[in-house]
Amino acid sequence: MNARSPDPLWPLMGLLHKCHPWHGIELGKAFPEVVTCYIEMVPTDTVKYEIDKVTGHLMIDRPQTYSNVLPCLYGFLPRTLCAERVAELSAQATGRKDLVGDDDPIDVCILTENTITRGDIQAQVIPIGGLRMIDKGEADDKIIAVLKGDATYGQWRDISDVSPAIIARLKHYFLTYKRGPDDPNAVCEIDGVYGRDVALEAIRRSHEDYLSRFPNIESLLTTALRG
Repeated sequence: MNARSPDPLWPLMGLLHKCHPWHGIELGKAFPEVVTCYIEMVPTDTVKYEIDKVTGHLMIDRPQTYSNVLPCLYGFLPRTLCAERVAELSAQATGRKDLVGDDDPIDVCILTENTITRGDIQAQVIPIGGLRMIDKGEADDKIIAVLKGDATYGQWRDISDVSPAIIARLKHYFLTYKRGPDDPNAVCEIDGVYGRDVALEAIRRSHEDYLSRFPNIESLLTTALRG
């Protein structure tokens, strides 16, 4: 599937204006095996940053109330959406018929040996697996990827390459990052860990969900630009 825009005016917009991270950045020629990711957060962040879907600016979603430490770079894939097709994939795997998508771009955890000190940047990543996370009845998959060209992790191609300790650290973060020390009720649950093939299918479905929700966004913006 080619995730590039066929309209030559669309990529030229980036010469004059900063692209909206969700709508304006292309997934890349090698989608879904290699994809462009927008990084919102890095491990040193002490607040939860999240893209504002209306303006495209990075905003503070909430302070990190507890001592959870983000174990990787974290962001999302542009032009994706967790909606009906992504929820269906989770429903098929879990047997739960009540799942819906969380209506956000699909999230990505990026493994790298490099110290990256800020978000609001793009990176080329290679998906190798994912966590099948469910947040209050909503499918909220976390794709696990490696930074393309990374000296330590860049050769990994499937979740079987990842040590159990890294998987456990990722699972612990997402299972506890919304919970207080005295809160006995789990907000999030992780039903399973999956490999590369399922991750690529989840990404394809999320792109299809996006295209279903925003079928004419490029033509609408192009028409507006041309007056």
